[in-house]
Amino acid sequence: MPQTGPVPSALPDGEPVPPSGALPPAALAGLGSRPLGLYLHVPFCASRCGYCDFNTYVGSELGGGGLQDSYADAAVSELRLARQVLGDGASPVATVFVGGGTPTLLPAADLVRLLDVVREELGLAPGAEVTTEANPDSVDERYLAELREGGFTRVSFGMQSAVSSVLRVLDRTHTAGRPQQAVREARSAGFEQVSLDLIYGTPGESDDDWQASLDAALSAGPTHVSAYALIVEDGTRLARQVARGVLPAPDDDVLADRYLLAQHALKDLGWYEVSNWGEPCRHNLGYWRSDDWWGVGPGAHSHVGGVRWWNVKHPSAYAERTAAGRSPGAGREVLSDEDQRVERVLLEVRLREGLPLSVLRPAGLEASRRQVAEGLLEVGPHGEGRAVLTLRGRLLADAVVRDLVD
Repeated sequence: MPQTGPVPSALPDGEPVPPSGALPPAALAGLGSRPLGLYLHVPFCASRCGYCDFNTYVGSELGGGGLQDSYADAAVSELRLARQVLGDGASPVATVFVGGGTPTLLPAADLVRLLDVVREELGLAPGAEVTTEANPDSVDERYLAELREGGFTRVSFGMQSAVSSVLRVLDRTHTAGRPQQAVREARSAGFEQVSLDLIYGTPGESDDDWQASLDAALSAGPTHVSAYALIVEDGTRLARQVARGVLPAPDDDVLADRYLLAQHALKDLGWYEVSNWGEPCRHNLGYWRSDDWWGVGPGAHSHVGGVRWWNVKHPSAYAERTAAGRSPGAGREVLSDEDQRVERVLLEVRLREGLPLSVLRPAGLEASRRQVAEGLLEVGPHGEGRAVLTLRGRLLADAVVRDLVD
């Protein structure tokens, strides 16, 4: 399963990445025929949320703010490396996504500078989507205006909940109501595309709490809403609390009910991926469609032409390698045709546009017919020969995918 979002704390092994970062000729052969996205991972947080297992660091873990202060310089070095590796054959960057961590802990000038280097080294396609994630309490209207003036087109706020007791369990630092205010500030700064991220299934959250969060999110008028079930990840503070019996584990039936509440509340926005509604995030669509993307930053993953690689995790190791002009890649793998087929099944079936049935093997085709009969899939309505999840199928998406992969 490819890494398609914020960087997880654990990385695979893989084979060594050349110090130059050079890719096999076969990976470069199709450059220009596939969209290219760019992910910038900013691994710094003011504090760590108890449920988070992303590759992030707070100041006390880094011995001061030097690595954060110099992060932009290190990332610029990797962007220039990307230009050398990709050469002249790549398409201009169609989407940029700055994630974390909390990217907006960096000065707005740093994020704008990085976007300027993307434009200079790799080029930006006309109408490129440029997103940054932000904690609601890490920005103000002046900061957002600087980003908008610098070329950012989209901002995604981590709201998670509108209920103070739920925010406390999640160790979120913003207050209830602040995300809605942040959306208003983003609008005033000129952002037309604003997303809110929600989490459901937090221990102690009630159906009424979740409904209140959905209502509050919609009242802010976002163009996009993500709603993800809480996952108790190994090694997190939340996992330790659940193991000790301090907090209950999320219940699968409760999570299913919460998803149905989300679908009912968000139906007018329209779903385009199992956990996403509204105007699609084009960058994330690139992940789900297995396009090319280069991931910049500690632990960031990349994929170009069937080659996937990932960077060293720690910011100090990342800074040392980029300062020396070496690739920060920690390992890579070359995906076989079958690997790529399986990943298409895993990812594209989650999309509203569905999965072409031609990608399936005979056993998967037979499974798809059973799933249509069971009300989990429909063929269409987006053209003949595509498998699309029904609402019931979305609730059981993981099981549906496992049957289709065969």
